Amino acid sequence: MQSFDVIIIGAGAAGLFCAAQAAYRGRSVLVLDHANKAGKKILMSGGGRCNFTNLDAAPKHYLSQNPYFCISALKRYTPHDFVELVERHGLEYVEKAPGQFFCQDSAKDLLAILLTECEWSGTTIQLDTHIASIEQQATQGFKLKTSAGDYSCESLVVATGGLSIPTLGASGFGYQIAEQFGLSVLPRRASLVPITIQPAMKEKLSTLSGVSVDIEASANGMSFKEPMLFTHRGISGPAILQISNFWQPGDELQLNLLPDIEPESYFKTQRHDKPKRALETELNNLLPKRLVEVIKQDLPWISKPMAELGNDQLNQLIQYLTHFDVQPNGTEGYRTAEVTLGGIDTDQVSSKTFECNDVKGLYFIGEVLDVTGFLGGYNFQFAWSSGFAAAQYV
Repeated sequence: MQSFDVIIIGAGAAGLFCAAQAAYRGRSVLVLDHANKAGKKILMSGGGRCNFTNLDAAPKHYLSQNPYFCISALKRYTPHDFVELVERHGLEYVEKAPGQFFCQDSAKDLLAILLTECEWSGTTIQLDTHIASIEQQATQGFKLKTSAGDYSCESLVVATGGLSIPTLGASGFGYQIAEQFGLSVLPRRASLVPITIQPAMKEKLSTLSGVSVDIEASANGMSFKEPMLFTHRGISGPAILQISNFWQPGDELQLNLLPDIEPESYFKTQRHDKPKRALETELNNLLPKRLVEVIKQDLPWISKPMAELGNDQLNQLIQYLTHFDVQPNGTEGYRTAEVTLGGIDTDQVSSKTFECNDVKGLYFIGEVLDVTGFLGGYNFQFAWSSGFAAAQYV
């Protein structure tokens, strides 16, 4: 049986980063993963360019039953710390939106940095390895039976991620480990996920697949003003992924297609200044033409000159545009969700060390915990921060 100081289950963002940091402390570290490649989710994130951090990473951008849990880790390893690391490796990156950093070329460049750090630190990474059982040893540490043989360690770190994108190997294994050792796991659901719509409405909006429009999406007291993308299944894009954390089937979902203007005064002014112009022409200046065609199916009179339209019609249009009803049905689920909402109850884990309060030597980091960031690099930053924090104690 091979022995290591630290065994980390999961070769994703949190696991790889924690491994290198722990190995730099002189610990012997083994990373185990059942996948055939490390960092698969890193490679597909951000459209293949990985939004690897956000300079505004703060508790207000995370969802958790304990909203204060992430504070300590985020303060001890900040977005600036991670940016400094990737700059030392020569990573070229771009700031797409304020504070949101993406790889300039490919997420492969970021994964290469993590793997290089593991190599330099002396970390051992073993893929294609399935874990059959985990036992806590009588004296200290843990014994793991795997498809590649038996291993023992003093510290065991679970960095298995959540349930999102099972085609990349996601599973509930981390939650099973938590439950085996008596930790409670809070309800989970797909997070940062596209929303599906009712069949009849999906057919009606089918011509809009691929069309993007800036909107404000609101549900349950939260609003996000970002782009929305029509798809062949429903709606997606940043605004929808963000609101999916707060909307659930049966809830009201308000989509405002005119988030940056005050529509009543705008249309009345346009009617006064350009009475002969067709309202449809004016809408084409505000919205994608294909979307205006769909609006015209419901409100055919928008083809008329604005001078011929009364206030009742303008008000009907405003209501239509500011409460655009797509008839939401549900979400696409874990198949396309970026992360998992919910997870291991953080009340049972130290926010300083990420060690279980009641199981010495057992650590949980990253997405497997009940800490879910908004869209925009926040989840990756929590992976780096929680991985770093645990690495100082394993």
